Amino acid sequence: MTTTAPVSDIRVGVIGVGQMGADHVARIARRIKGARVAVVTDYFREKAEEIAATVLGCRVVDTPEELIAAEDVDAVLIASPGQFHRDQAIACIDARKPVLCEKPLAMNPEDAYEVVEAEAAARAETGVPYVSLGFMRRFDREYAELRDAIAAGALGEISLLNLKHRNAHTLPGFTDTMMVYDSAVHEVDAIHYFLGEQVTGVQVILPVAGPRAAEGQHDPMLLLFRTESGRIVTDELYVNTASGYEVRTEAVGSAGIATIGLEHGRVTTHQEGGTWGGVMPADFRPRFVDAYDAEVQAWIAAIADGSNVAERSATSWDGYLAAATCHAAEQALTAEGFVAVTARPRP
Repeated sequence: MTTTAPVSDIRVGVIGVGQMGADHVARIARRIKGARVAVVTDYFREKAEEIAATVLGCRVVDTPEELIAAEDVDAVLIASPGQFHRDQAIACIDARKPVLCEKPLAMNPEDAYEVVEAEAAARAETGVPYVSLGFMRRFDREYAELRDAIAAGALGEISLLNLKHRNAHTLPGFTDTMMVYDSAVHEVDAIHYFLGEQVTGVQVILPVAGPRAAEGQHDPMLLLFRTESGRIVTDELYVNTASGYEVRTEAVGSAGIATIGLEHGRVTTHQEGGTWGGVMPADFRPRFVDAYDAEVQAWIAAIADGSNVAERSATSWDGYLAAATCHAAEQALTAEGFVAVTARPRP
């Protein structure tokens, strides 16, 4: 299937067209207004050519550097493996092109801070922010409603957040460290999003491993976070449930307790036994498809009208804080008690 778009649309280049990148190409081509995919690139050129063939007028280049420098690319979406995000994001900043980078911003706090510094230097020169980070949950309706309720004081004083992140299964080689950087990282950003304060310490508790955990993998896993004001956040990770994808958040306040993530696509009532149940998605895409759409649409709209690209989305600074917190969580995998989160000043 091919799609057409006006020449006045924002011309997007997509780096990496694996599962997430291909999903973004289809999203921009079919559901996002004011944008079209102009150029794609991938380590596997055959895959890039396959994806480009689904979008009228889209071409393939050999390298991310060529894509970023291309005259027919106005903005860049990075969906390559995480180890390449730092260099590619900085290259976009140097080229003065807005970039939506999938998480993580970088693989460690030092590299993430370099992106923050590069953007700060460019912004001091042009007054324009360049980096949006793909923590798409910020654009989920339930997340936004809960954040607004907390900010308005509708729940009173928040003492606890209880978070849950469950996957049906993981790919071979999915280690404890990957559970932190690939799974818990979303909850880390959710803490900053809901509470508006930094995490100061992380503790990891390792229960008895479940029957589907790989050798050496601690699944489920419980993370405890302490924030600047002394609030405690729990994050239960269970990435091999064999049942489906679930993300839940419970905010415990002095005036009320609110829970999100309980919606079911379909509820079925059975006469025998009086039970009821719903259908859980197999992975994250059905659960957050609307959030992804809203995230990319807001990014494109901001570029088009010259408003703050990062007004609603996570910023490079959010990416740095997530990297610093995940680094402490990685250390906490083998440490007793809380490990302090060390964060540098914001430039």
